[in-house]
Amino acid sequence: MSAETASAPRESTLPKTDAADFAPRSEFLKVMKERGFIAAMTDPQGLDETLRDGAVPGYIGFDATAPSLHVGSLIQIMMLRWLQKTGHKPIVLMGGGTTKVGDPSFRAEERPLLSEEQIAANIAGIRKVFGRYLDFGDGPTGAIMVNNAEWLDDLNYLEFLREIGRHFSVNRMLSFESVKSRLEREQSLSFLEFNYMILQAYDFLELWRRHGCRLQMGGSDQWGNIVNGIELARRVEGVELFGLTSPLLTTADGRKMGKTAAGAVWLDPSMLSPWEFWQFWRNTADADVERFLKLYTELPVEECERLGRLEGAAINEAKIILANEVTKLAHGEEAAREAESTARKVFAEGGVGEALPTLTLSPAEIGEGISVVQLFVRSGLVPSGKEAKRLIAAGAARMAGEKVTDPGRMVTAADLAEPVKISAGKKRHALVSLKADDEG
Repeated sequence: MSAETASAPRESTLPKTDAADFAPRSEFLKVMKERGFIAAMTDPQGLDETLRDGAVPGYIGFDATAPSLHVGSLIQIMMLRWLQKTGHKPIVLMGGGTTKVGDPSFRAEERPLLSEEQIAANIAGIRKVFGRYLDFGDGPTGAIMVNNAEWLDDLNYLEFLREIGRHFSVNRMLSFESVKSRLEREQSLSFLEFNYMILQAYDFLELWRRHGCRLQMGGSDQWGNIVNGIELARRVEGVELFGLTSPLLTTADGRKMGKTAAGAVWLDPSMLSPWEFWQFWRNTADADVERFLKLYTELPVEECERLGRLEGAAINEAKIILANEVTKLAHGEEAAREAESTARKVFAEGGVGEALPTLTLSPAEIGEGISVVQLFVRSGLVPSGKEAKRLIAAGAARMAGEKVTDPGRMVTAADLAEPVKISAGKKRHALVSLKADDEG
């Protein structure tokens, strides 16, 4: 699924072909190659010919471990979007079943198990995210969302072992890097987690049976899992399926894509405001601009390359274009426009802007006063009081444009008669306002 189960090339009997060695003729693979989406494929020529024969159903799996996806999943979302835009059928596979197991994914310990109610709520939240990127429908290219609980929940264990389990070698499974790394560190790997790779392979088989799915895509950490599904379908059904992986992305400074010091960059506006989302992209490192424009926007490749070549102050306009285009896809054109307008007011004109995240407090909540540390925590600018105090000690906390020097400072209702801007460093800001009495 969307978790990180890595596999070395030696783990598969299927050849692993790099995109650089292949000149595609199908529109989808041309887009994937020229925009930098391809790390490897199992049978490039076969996939290319299949894509030219008509609409091909292809899927990517996402486990329902949170009520939204974050920017780390955006490359996979864009792959599904391009699949549809080039005349094929995207299948979003939600891991309602596999989320109950948990992918080992190089983790030091087992994932906490979620209840069925939590999983269902997470799937509903993730569906809203995909509604921005895909057109769902019953036609040949209409996207569908499928839950693998449909076939996993009612499996007969003994029958599954006889029909599916016999096709998997434990020796080979133990050689997978995701398993080996846990065992070499002498960290526990439960039998529950060990089953995950078999279940994911079975997903591909079932999607072929139910929806004629021919293609599975995912991050390059998914290579072994994808190959398992292809080989299982070949043995059980005698059908030829295909796999395509994308590079695992890190930013130019080596950070994992989608993670910041403040936490995950969520795609749901209720978990991260469009303004903060826009700011994340506006703060892209110079070295990442061209690559991110190609991967995360639909601007022509030539324009992405032109913008990526800009230097000095001019590259900042390219970053604004990047932020606008990505925010437009995720949250709509109006949200992107408001975010840019707010950025110009905050940074260029010294104002506050309307799109800043806002903490609204009632007089009762403030009482005789609320600490400035709590304002920074409750506004989401820092994750904890300890971080707020560290920010203040570093001289990076401001309120109403003035440096905050005393972590014990108390803020009263009178101080908030007008909305006040608080800032963590130069790039992260929020408003604090007083709730009117008639608002309850």
